[in-house]
Amino acid sequence: MHAKSRASSALTLVLVLAAVAVAAVVLLFFSRPVAIVMPVTSGLAIQAVPGSVTIFAEYQMEMKSEIGGRVLKSKLDPGLHIHEGDFLVQIDPGDLDLEIERIESEFNAHKSRIAVGSSIKIELDTVREQMANIERLFKLGNASESQVVQQQRVQRQYEQRYELEAVENKLRTEGYENTLKVKRRQREKMTMLAPFDGVISAVYARPGDLIGSNAPIATLISTSRTVEAKISEENFSGLSIGQKASVRFLGYGPQLYGASIIKILPTADPQTQRYIVHLNVDLPADKLVPGLTGEVSIVTGERQAAAIVPRRALRGTQLLVAKDGRVEARTVKLGYVALNQAEVLSGVVAGEQVLVEELERFQPGDRVRTSVGK
Repeated sequence: MHAKSRASSALTLVLVLAAVAVAAVVLLFFSRPVAIVMPVTSGLAIQAVPGSVTIFAEYQMEMKSEIGGRVLKSKLDPGLHIHEGDFLVQIDPGDLDLEIERIESEFNAHKSRIAVGSSIKIELDTVREQMANIERLFKLGNASESQVVQQQRVQRQYEQRYELEAVENKLRTEGYENTLKVKRRQREKMTMLAPFDGVISAVYARPGDLIGSNAPIATLISTSRTVEAKISEENFSGLSIGQKASVRFLGYGPQLYGASIIKILPTADPQTQRYIVHLNVDLPADKLVPGLTGEVSIVTGERQAAAIVPRRALRGTQLLVAKDGRVEARTVKLGYVALNQAEVLSGVVAGEQVLVEELERFQPGDRVRTSVGK
């Protein structure tokens, strides 16, 4: 009986010790820090040129009125989307309309006077008849040569007066026509239309305001955008129109957007000495917000690679590898490098797991648990 009791106690003790050992192992395991890892993969390696990106409105203009006056009507409102040709502002044309009406009245009177006929023309016809009569008498011997010469002189004087009157009438007619064109053009400028598709960003004059000529009325920003990338001089020479690229904007997190080069400017920015290219980005127009910045990776080469790692796993030319629950440091040789990934020519192989987050927390030899990142 005592033997059975001792055996039972021994068994209980063994079970308790085993449970404690298991608990200690479990506790030790779960006390290890979690390392976020990603697998080394094989596939397409990309060589890319890095650069910074900024989005600009293609056009931004301060709308001004060439003609001063009082703002009669306005549809200007900050944030309003406009289309080319939309009515925006009407400057009061009342005084100009009165002036145009006065000029038109004077012009009509001038044309009426011309239509009535020229008194000089009537006098000239009389002088010509007299000339013809004197010439007839001269042939008959009833008028002297001096009388003929004198009458010819009188006729030339009337012809000159008639020609000068015609020139003056033509000049006055053209003057009225030109003045009316100028005034009507001024009136057209008092009705201001949207010069392009865009958005009103600021308004400086409201209905009732009296403005001077060339005074700013509003600021307009076009809906078309320019995505400008700046590339260092050493990376510029290999670029060409149509090359593919990847863009990441700081305001949109880690998401990558496809892009391509559509324009290469031939000169460097004088302040930064970096060259500028324009990109077409696969992103809806409403997300291309002026002032948004980011980074670009322009593809200059592609090839199949045996080992590719996330670029964020790199510390210079070192990687931290999680193997059998421990951290190992590997010095690697890099091949093609892109915005988010890097080709490794030696140091790791496909299938191994590399740490990708909080690399400063871990040292070679640390025991870790692993969790696959995104």
